[in-house]
Amino acid sequence: MASRISEIVRAAVKEVPCEVGIHTHNGADVAVAGSLAAVEAGATHVQGAANGYGDMCGNANLFSIMANLKLKLGIDVVSDEQLSRLTEVAHYVAEIANQPPNPRQAYVGSAAFVHKAGLHAAAVAKEDWSYQHVEPERVGNTNRFLISELAGIGNVVRKLHERGIEVSLDQARSIRDHIKEREALGWQYEGAEASFEMLVRRMLGDYKPPFEITSHKVTIEPGRRIDPRTSEREYIAGVRMTVMVRKNDREWKGHADHEGVGPVDALDKALRAAIVGQYPGIATLRLTDFKVHIIDSHHSTEAVTRVLIESTAGEFSWWTVGTSANIIEASLMALVDSYEYWFLQFQK
Repeated sequence: MASRISEIVRAAVKEVPCEVGIHTHNGADVAVAGSLAAVEAGATHVQGAANGYGDMCGNANLFSIMANLKLKLGIDVVSDEQLSRLTEVAHYVAEIANQPPNPRQAYVGSAAFVHKAGLHAAAVAKEDWSYQHVEPERVGNTNRFLISELAGIGNVVRKLHERGIEVSLDQARSIRDHIKEREALGWQYEGAEASFEMLVRRMLGDYKPPFEITSHKVTIEPGRRIDPRTSEREYIAGVRMTVMVRKNDREWKGHADHEGVGPVDALDKALRAAIVGQYPGIATLRLTDFKVHIIDSHHSTEAVTRVLIESTAGEFSWWTVGTSANIIEASLMALVDSYEYWFLQFQK
């Protein structure tokens, strides 16, 4: 297909006394390839869209075109400094467009330079070029090593070293084996690195949690409030929670009764209310995303669910995970990991 575009562009360049341009759509998933083929055939003007946004399947992605022209074809369409901000600009445009950034987008996606399998990651650790077609820093991105059932011991050691945790090879082997066991039950840590860190700290044995939920009760009642947006009656969740809060080797019992629009909202508000008296800074923590994945859908409503929660405090964000056949329990697991991770980062 690209050869056909090259043929057409060469014919146009030969016949017309002006500059030739190319405007492609992505209906066949070759918009970027077609644009690059046109440039190689003599086109000097390329049209496209940031992040490939556009109707139907989208337009040619200008960010991929710019990176390829400069890094693959040696055409300096942007400066090195401008190219180093490519990821930043792509994510900024996505935010303005109110679209989630595509993690698998070439060059700028969060997964564009991610390494998972043990042999794969070990090779990159020795020689970046072995599995990376360009240096991620050149486009403002970075490489990451994920922890999963495919991870090697070296992956575990490297990931923990990045987080300031040093372990022996025997400890790393035990951690890797434990992760494999948990992933067989539906857990997944490659998208929830904060939960991975919490898991490891608990396994190492010298971690003292800043709080412990000693009891909680969730109730859901329909129709006690009207949603002003839809004029429909809402299902209101209520949580009664008792939390043992630890600070400076002392303990306090925190009690909270809270309502929320759904059980996760109520759990979050109740946990926050029980802790905030001793740790006012917890008020800066916000939940910004909540995802639910069904692990074994053939079990219908008894299926195991995986809950992912994204949290932020200022400009810092992190993901945590919980897995259970009880979606409220899975949500609480992810929520507790998120709060404990906040303590690690901001209460040192």
